[in-house]
Amino acid sequence: MIDTPNPPATPTAAIATVAGHWLHGTASILLVADHASDHVPAGIELGVAPAVMRSHVAVDLGVDALTRRLATLLGASALLGHVSRLVIDLNREPESPGLIPASSDGVVVPGNTDLPDHERGRRIAVYHRPYHDGLAARLDADPPRLIVSVHSFTPALASRDEARPWPIGILYNRDERAARIAIERLCGQGIDAGDNEPYSGRHLNYTMDRHAEARGLPYLGIEVRQDGLADEAGVERWAVVLADIIRACV
Repeated sequence: MIDTPNPPATPTAAIATVAGHWLHGTASILLVADHASDHVPAGIELGVAPAVMRSHVAVDLGVDALTRRLATLLGASALLGHVSRLVIDLNREPESPGLIPASSDGVVVPGNTDLPDHERGRRIAVYHRPYHDGLAARLDADPPRLIVSVHSFTPALASRDEARPWPIGILYNRDERAARIAIERLCGQGIDAGDNEPYSGRHLNYTMDRHAEARGLPYLGIEVRQDGLADEAGVERWAVVLADIIRACV
C-alpha cells in the first residue's frame, strides 16, 4: 500500500512507494504527475523495444523534472506516479479498456495482449488502487488550496494526422475556476495556450475527476508539449512560467 505520512517540515523530504513517489512541502499546493515514470516492475514483461520505453507511449517525457522543479519553486508537495503507463495507466478508470493498453499510438504491447483477468486484477491491486487510495488519504487529512495535475503531450501522434500547435494545454472538466485564470495569464504573455487542447479534460480526467472535482477542490490541469521539456533550459523556462501561474490561481 502507498504511504501517506504526515508531511515533514522540509519541502525536500521524499518517500518512495511501490505505486508513487511523494515529495512533501509546506505550501498548500499539491502537484500530481500520474505519468512521470517509465518504470516496469520486476516480473512484468511488456515485450516492447527500449526505444518505446523512452517515448511518449510509455511516459510523459519531461514531467518528472518539471514537477520536481515546480515543487522546489513553490514549496509544494507532489505525488509522482512510479510505474509506466504501459504497465497500468494511473489516470484511467479501473474498468477502462485502456487501463492496461494492448497498443498505444500504433505500438503493439505483446505483454498486455490477451492479459489474463487475474493479472489485470493484480496490477490494479498492487499499483492503481494504492496510488489512488494514498492520494485520497492525503487529501482527506490535509486538503490543499489547489491541486495541479502535470502532464506532457507529444508534438505529433504516429497514428493520427492532426495539428498540435499549442506549446501548452490547460485541461478541465466541469470546474473551470483555475483553468480560466491560467489561460488568461498565459495568453497575456503571448503563449498560445490550448483551451482543453490537444484533447478535452471532459473525456480524460480520471485522477482530477475523482480527487478534485468530487471534493469540490480547485485544480489546474496542465499539459506541456514535450519538445518544450527536452532539456534543462526548457524545463526551467516552463517551471518559472507555471510557478507564477499556479501562484495566481492559488
